[in-house]
Amino acid sequence: MAVCEILSVGTEILLGDILNTNSRFLSRKLAEMGITVHRHTSVGDNPERLAQAVREAFSRSDIVIATGGLGPTPDDITREVCCREFGFELEFSSEQADKIKSYFERKGIAMAENNLRQAYIPKGGTVFENRNGTAPGMGMKKNGKCLVILPGPPYEMAPMFTQCAVPFLEEYRACTIVSHEVRTIGIGESSLAALTADLLEMENPTVAPYCKPGEALLRVSARARDAETAEELAKPVIDEIINRAGEYVYGVDANGIEESVVAALKERGLTLAAAESCTAGYIAKRITDIPGASAVFHCGMVTYSNDIKIKTLGVKKETIDNYGAVSEETAREMAAGVRRVSGADMGISVTGFAGPDADEPGKAPGLIFTALDAENFLICEKLETGRTDREYNRYVAASRALSLVLKYLKRQDVQ
Repeated sequence: MAVCEILSVGTEILLGDILNTNSRFLSRKLAEMGITVHRHTSVGDNPERLAQAVREAFSRSDIVIATGGLGPTPDDITREVCCREFGFELEFSSEQADKIKSYFERKGIAMAENNLRQAYIPKGGTVFENRNGTAPGMGMKKNGKCLVILPGPPYEMAPMFTQCAVPFLEEYRACTIVSHEVRTIGIGESSLAALTADLLEMENPTVAPYCKPGEALLRVSARARDAETAEELAKPVIDEIINRAGEYVYGVDANGIEESVVAALKERGLTLAAAESCTAGYIAKRITDIPGASAVFHCGMVTYSNDIKIKTLGVKKETIDNYGAVSEETAREMAAGVRRVSGADMGISVTGFAGPDADEPGKAPGLIFTALDAENFLICEKLETGRTDREYNRYVAASRALSLVLKYLKRQDVQ
């Protein structure tokens, strides 16, 4: 099985100015091909250090994939250093130069002459066309080793890898690996692992637990000669996980609980409205990030102050006086109020202390109440995150409020 190292080039990565998503993308795609990634290495725009990183990478790996540093400026050194270390001479390509010039002409932008640095390609190598930028990628093979160089911007790198690099690397494919994520909310990673302990011992498919803010997931990965066979191996394991953790499962390969909520509401022709206090519009934002959400989402109301809760949602003043703004009683009245005002089929609410402090004596940051109100149905849940992290608490609060929608719909389905 071929071993690969991913080499991310750019001082901006080391400074933390940008988030390196390229390595994650490449690792997943390579895993699907059965190509093992043993290391992620980041190195700045320094010729000596980059050259050393290339030599070390090839001393332990069959394939090196470098991203970044293919631009027109002096600090873009990846092409020159990597090709030199791998023993490939660069030559100027009139064809590539014409493509670069045409790119700027189509954009109606004057081209700086230094852009033609990107027209140098490895003699005897393979050029990868860049349909989203000016810098071509390239692939080289020599003495059983392989070097792939891709541009840094993800919107250029990802399609180039899929369209050009994957066919170039096909001879290294050991098998096909498919992976699916069973995503859950309301159960911790350790509890989910205990619930599926025997499945975690499997070798093919493999089942691995992971956690994200406020949720846990199990990744099922199956290895086979082709994708169809791998899918057949994975399916019964996924079904078993759903059978065991059903009440907590909100989707398979979902991009987030908001995606599952919008899809479920569309399927049933139902509508939703939200009243938010500590999340201040986070629920509405996440729902409307999903295309087509307007078909199911009536409105989001940010009722931050107690006065607005009373005037807009109809929360009783005595409820807040007796129980506090952060309480089950207030959350219930907020959910009922937003459903009444909006005319939606369901109203959800959230009220809590996002942190870093709590505004009411005797109550801790991370104390959150979520509620859902529907016809002849009302549910409220209490959550204590034990954290003072404001962003974490707001995100988790929104997720738990959204989870009530799926919980309600599941109950309706079985009635």
